[in-house]
Amino acid sequence: MKHLKHISLLLAMLMLLTFFGCANPSGPADASITVTDMKGREISLAEPATKVVALAASDCEILYAIGAGDALVGRGEYCDYPAEVLDVATVQSGSETNIEQIIALEPQVVFMNIMDQTTEQVSALENAGIAVVATESTDIAGVYEAITLIGAVMGRTAEAETVVNGMKATFDEISANAGDGSKTVYFEVSPLQWGLWSAGVGSFMNEIAQMMGLTNIFADIDGWAEVSEEQVIARDPDYIVTISMYYGEGPTPIEEIMARPGWENITAVKNGAILNLQNNELSRPAPRLADGAMALYEFVFGSGE
Repeated sequence: MKHLKHISLLLAMLMLLTFFGCANPSGPADASITVTDMKGREISLAEPATKVVALAASDCEILYAIGAGDALVGRGEYCDYPAEVLDVATVQSGSETNIEQIIALEPQVVFMNIMDQTTEQVSALENAGIAVVATESTDIAGVYEAITLIGAVMGRTAEAETVVNGMKATFDEISANAGDGSKTVYFEVSPLQWGLWSAGVGSFMNEIAQMMGLTNIFADIDGWAEVSEEQVIARDPDYIVTISMYYGEGPTPIEEIMARPGWENITAVKNGAILNLQNNELSRPAPRLADGAMALYEFVFGSGE
């Protein structure tokens, strides 16, 4: 009888311990993560990353947008948004990526666009025990995928979903009040002094033009490509969007376009319908694309046109 009492008491204690979370017969929860990056590579981590390096400016923006900016211990030299990212150590990126710099920062993960890096650089990082996660976005769906991927690596899936849903809501609002396609737009992604480049089909800029009911004058080119002054003049856009930076010296980007010889009869120039978005909000595959799209929408349709 006494033994039965002891057994009953032990069972009761075990039930209480289990109820209050003090005993976990199944052991600790599995925190491991396995993702497939945007190059089709499978990456496994023992737990969500807490120290990362991001070489692409878009990935830096995504990290901050999902609330994971504190995990950033190194950034590529073109990462400039938000302002607090400028306090993060800079590492060389692109073809000049400095592997030693990155390894010295001891990250668990490096986010990079493998199109800008070499396979040798990737192998060197992986051989040092650092996971490499590739991102590559050319269209809006790719931006959503990059946000979701980075959110999974950082253990911030819900936050990533919130960011994506916010972008979709903005784009839906724009689409619901779109124009009829009769107005045209020219995206100048490289100014005349460096050689004109524009955005064509397959680019997020072209998608944004389509969603707001504008016709991209270079929808017949693939991705981003070099164009000529003669082509722009002949296609006579109603609106021009430039992403050129202005550093407070000489004419502004808008003034420079307005003063180009031979451009004076372009409809956008005659009407002063030129928008300068110089903070990368429409040129970087990151959450602020929604802000850039709304800025363009308001520029075109804000007057009730």
